[in-house]
Amino acid sequence: MNISKSEITTEASLKPSRRSLPCLAQSYAHSKSLSQSASLFQSTESESQAPTSVTFLSADKPEHVTSEESRKDSTLKCSFADLSDFCLALGKDKDYLDESEHANYDRSRLLNDFVTKDKPESKTKLSKNDMSYIASSGLLFKDGKKRIDYILVYRKTNIQYDKRNTFEKNLRAEGLMLEKEPAIANPDIMFIKIHIPWDTLCKYAERLNIRVPFRKKCYYTDQKNKSKSRVQNYFKRIKKWMSQNPMVLDKSAFPELEESDCYTGPFSRARIHHFIINNKDTFFSNATRSRIVYHMLERTKYENGISKVGIRKLITNGSYIAAFPPHEGAYKSSLPIKTHGPQNNRHLLYERWARWGMWYKHQPLDLIRMYFGEKIGLYFAWLGWYTGMLIPAAVVGLCVFFYGLVTMNESQVSQEICKATEVFMCPLCDKNCSLQRLNDSCIYAKVTYLFDNGGTVFFAIFMAIWATVFLEFWKRRRSILTYTWDLIEWEEEEETLRPQFEAKYYRMEVINPITGKPEPHQPSSDKVTRLLVSVSGIFFMISLVITAVFAVVVYRLVVMEQFASFKWNFVKQHWQFATSGAAVCINFIIIMLLNLAYEKIAYLLTNLEYPRTESEWENSFALKMFLFQFVNLNSSIFYIAFFLGRFVGHPGKYNKLFERWRLEECHPSGCLIDLCLQMGVIMFLKQIWNNFMELGYPLIQNWWSRHKIKRGIQDASIPQWENDWNLQPMNIHGLMDEYLEMVLQFGFTTIFVAAFPLAPLLALLNNIIEIRLDAYKFVTQWRRPLPARATDIGIWLGILEGIGILAVITNAFVIAITSDYIPRFVYEYKYGPCANHVKQNENCLKGYVNNSLSFFDLSELGMGKSGYCRYRDYRGPPWSSKPYEFTLQYWHILAARLAFIIVFEHLVFGIKSFIAYLIPDIPKGLRERIRREKYLVQEMMYEAELEHLQQQRRKSGQPIHHEWP
Repeated sequence: MNISKSEITTEASLKPSRRSLPCLAQSYAHSKSLSQSASLFQSTESESQAPTSVTFLSADKPEHVTSEESRKDSTLKCSFADLSDFCLALGKDKDYLDESEHANYDRSRLLNDFVTKDKPESKTKLSKNDMSYIASSGLLFKDGKKRIDYILVYRKTNIQYDKRNTFEKNLRAEGLMLEKEPAIANPDIMFIKIHIPWDTLCKYAERLNIRVPFRKKCYYTDQKNKSKSRVQNYFKRIKKWMSQNPMVLDKSAFPELEESDCYTGPFSRARIHHFIINNKDTFFSNATRSRIVYHMLERTKYENGISKVGIRKLITNGSYIAAFPPHEGAYKSSLPIKTHGPQNNRHLLYERWARWGMWYKHQPLDLIRMYFGEKIGLYFAWLGWYTGMLIPAAVVGLCVFFYGLVTMNESQVSQEICKATEVFMCPLCDKNCSLQRLNDSCIYAKVTYLFDNGGTVFFAIFMAIWATVFLEFWKRRRSILTYTWDLIEWEEEEETLRPQFEAKYYRMEVINPITGKPEPHQPSSDKVTRLLVSVSGIFFMISLVITAVFAVVVYRLVVMEQFASFKWNFVKQHWQFATSGAAVCINFIIIMLLNLAYEKIAYLLTNLEYPRTESEWENSFALKMFLFQFVNLNSSIFYIAFFLGRFVGHPGKYNKLFERWRLEECHPSGCLIDLCLQMGVIMFLKQIWNNFMELGYPLIQNWWSRHKIKRGIQDASIPQWENDWNLQPMNIHGLMDEYLEMVLQFGFTTIFVAAFPLAPLLALLNNIIEIRLDAYKFVTQWRRPLPARATDIGIWLGILEGIGILAVITNAFVIAITSDYIPRFVYEYKYGPCANHVKQNENCLKGYVNNSLSFFDLSELGMGKSGYCRYRDYRGPPWSSKPYEFTLQYWHILAARLAFIIVFEHLVFGIKSFIAYLIPDIPKGLRERIRREKYLVQEMMYEAELEHLQQQRRKSGQPIHHEWP
């Protein structure tokens, strides 16, 4: 149901003889034969009959109309005497000319535009907002009257004209009106303009349960809330004195965003007198008209046979090359919008949303929803909410990073490593690696401290809580949007079967327990078989990813010694960094190549399952793509975080792969720097690549399309549908790629955030660009997508919740295993100088580096050197009774790591569950409002029928009752 800026308050007391409702602006018909016609579609009134003029009627000063009969019948009865100013008079719509060839309608049942004498500009404003931009853009048939609701495109040279002819014939039989027109720039291209007339529109609106406004909302001020109103007025005055928030859009620039204060209900031709129909041309929005036309296109046959149905198959077999709803006009204008106003909604969206100069402004979600549909509107609402929630996460992550930067030189570990000039580390490879001084890794130790300091644990806990708060508050935000956009009860009512599912399983039918009607049914055995094949394909692709990661690991082992013996001194000295950097770049190339195969395989596996509805198809496809790409992106990161350097053995007894290549060890400063490098490079390069593919590639393609148009033809002389044809089509998978990109980014931001606290900041900067990039792409570079409806973001919410749970586990393991937080903690309280007592001004980590390095006898390596080298491990020295065996400190650290993982997970999960319990998905006030409006809708339906019955009795001379007889 729609929401108003006004708050619903306690209604005034009602008359005892009537049932309560907020306001009844009843629509009284002017036809003399109301008893003979129950709807617009049963009227036989002549087209040539002069329409009755209509004026605004006031309870105090009623205006005269053209006939005494009309004046009597048009007086509206409100439920409350003090609200009679809302009473409206109805008349025939004299401005509308019927476009249908099938039926004549009783226009006396339609509400005309409400015009008052003291506000003559209201009619001009309404007509301009309704139809002037359509006529100026040329979005009409050749007669200048019929609106273009959809466009089909085909090539004249295509030989499948029989299928097209049959398809178009069936479309006309369904009630659509078609008009062909050749392209101006390309003589081989033919456009088919589709218009859906009023009777067909109403028939399918009723069939699809389209919700439309039928009564205005009225709000009353309760005397008990006077003190609250005074406080609100006081704050309003203070707010006026303060400077305006620069992020808020100027509402005066959005004439189309005047909120509808109407209750809505499913459209019904039998009860058309219930609905507020100001103008038949604009009663159903452009998005609704396009959605109904597409519904018809998807269910119209083009050949004999149950499976020969739908525009998608015709596009697949080449009969048509495109099908799309047209844009409402050009997105640019030579006249400034501030002085002349927007030319159309597309122009308004470009000026107030899609321009890069609007990057700091709030998004006009209502206008986005009105132009692109609820599904795309919810995507941008979620993206904006996610971007806004990233601000505190980015600030805290930046603070943790700066804390490490400020205290880097004060770190005891970094100081000891930088001063260890006489400590030699054991060779990290067998052939070309030599002994290395520990202080050579001074820079790496300082960089590691930036990401592995005292704030790491706090930031990991903060991000786990942040993820929960983000998701819980998004649920509340989504509930408000679904209420505002009238989507509360949409999903169960309007979810329809996919044509492919109907064509495949039409032989077996079962009764739908909700609708009570027979519908095609997929046998359980067939469903399980197809699901097993799909799951097998998923596991095969995941195993392929793991194989690719294993290949990168082998590459690292092979080139490790090559970089160690490189001629360039810089590479030779930093051979570990060069190995990791080259491996990251190769891994990124493999990731992008595998993504190309993933999409096709996921598409085939999803179609193999034959999902029942479009939402099931989208959820299944999205889940497969997420699993593929998540494993593809994060498998190498998981390897570095939890496996790199864990199973290498020790000097003299190294573990080797295939008995040939020695496993890679961590840098003397630890493995965390490798993890940061892997995450940073992949995240940065992927964002650049995605932005180029989303904007740069369509820009190049659109430029090339315009370049192929003849030079003598200017864009201004080309009709809008042909300009749209030269744009790029929206991805066949809809918003899946957009959501997938952001969800994978959410995984980078939360799963390994303990190792890379700058991830939220990079995500925030990317998303600020992403919002305007997507807006620019939707408005200027893409054809207008089908305005689809949705109540939420689909399966992505469950995926985000799963990522939030996985993030807690991975961050616990990263802190406990990958970082040196636990070894430092154990040393500080068990083996360090502060183990037994704490001296004043004494650093408890003094001697930690020496304690964390084990000794090895160089004579055992056969290098002709004597003495001892050091390596990272907790093993006994050569002179001990059990040389190279794990020491007691190793087992203490292992126990502390396991204990930390358990405590951290239980603590964070407990906090997450408590926060989720405290934040309800639907605000209490909204829940009460929804229940109240359901009750009021029932009351108003009763009142409407009662008034209709009274009108019929008045016409027939029968006595009038104020209650049901």
